[in-house]
Amino acid sequence: MSDVLLRATGVEKAYMAAGQRLQVLRDLDIEVARGEMVAIVGASGVGKSTLLHVLGGLDRPDAGEVTVGDFAVRAADDAALVAFRNRHVGFVFQFHHLLPEFSALENVEMPLRIARVPAAEARPVARRLLERVGLGDRLTHRPGMMSGGEQQRVAVARALVRQPSLLLADEPTGDLDERTADALHALLREMHEEFGLTAVMATHNPRLAEQCDRVLRLEGGRLSPA
Repeated sequence: MSDVLLRATGVEKAYMAAGQRLQVLRDLDIEVARGEMVAIVGASGVGKSTLLHVLGGLDRPDAGEVTVGDFAVRAADDAALVAFRNRHVGFVFQFHHLLPEFSALENVEMPLRIARVPAAEARPVARRLLERVGLGDRLTHRPGMMSGGEQQRVAVARALVRQPSLLLADEPTGDLDERTADALHALLREMHEEFGLTAVMATHNPRLAEQCDRVLRLEGGRLSPA
């Protein structure tokens, strides 16, 4: 973990809400080393999701710089940003965002198919990942046929299917009971180590946050050690 994969410097982000400007991120800095797992904690509505969206290129900062490896998020055009996200960043959200009409296997395949990987190559990769996360017997199940914990495991497999360098998880256990949340966090930690990932996770759960390498608190638009 000697070199920095993710760096944000002087990041600003604001939104208009009810006719007023809401400053969410304010002169924010963060560095995350390769192979590190960092937890972001803070009150609801403080901007944790916004921060992850900016770090992963789902949204652009109003000011400041975000770089992942050698890629500069703010300076990239839309096409380059989409290509960067699809290839280098894996996202896990609180509410899964699985496609309900597709099976678990098809959902995990989707990033590969979008990248024009032939089905004959994509399917075995997706199958192996689902087996690795303990869902080898759920390959043909659609999301509505699976529990919340199972759906989130599918989401984890989908996030990892292109072997991203950066994993961003936004309250990945927030919609799960305590036992299922513990199991999912253990899985995320295993995947982090097995795939050599760099990971940033927003969470309300202090017990899970403490299992990360470092915990930062987002407050007043800035990060500080928790």
